Amino acid sequence: MEQKEMKFESSMERLEQIVRALESGDRGLEESLKLYEEGITLVRSCNEALEQAEQSVKLLRLQPDGSVTLEDFQNGGMGS
Repeated sequence: MEQKEMKFESSMERLEQIVRALESGDRGLEESLKLYEEGITLVRSCNEALEQAEQSVKLLRLQPDGSVTLEDFQNGGMGS
């Protein structure tokens, strides 16, 4: 497993822990705010990782002549 993927997975796990902690309601205001801030930082980090991954995704396109081409996801898009 790559370092970035491991970081993404551990960030997602931590986010789940934070959500459970905030939903439980047993934390004080100060601790809840700290958890919320940590969660926001993790969400931003995960979003950046997902955007980078999306940029590296390639689409296989079947051409009319039966050949296959590889295109960047953003250039090829899903609707074109």
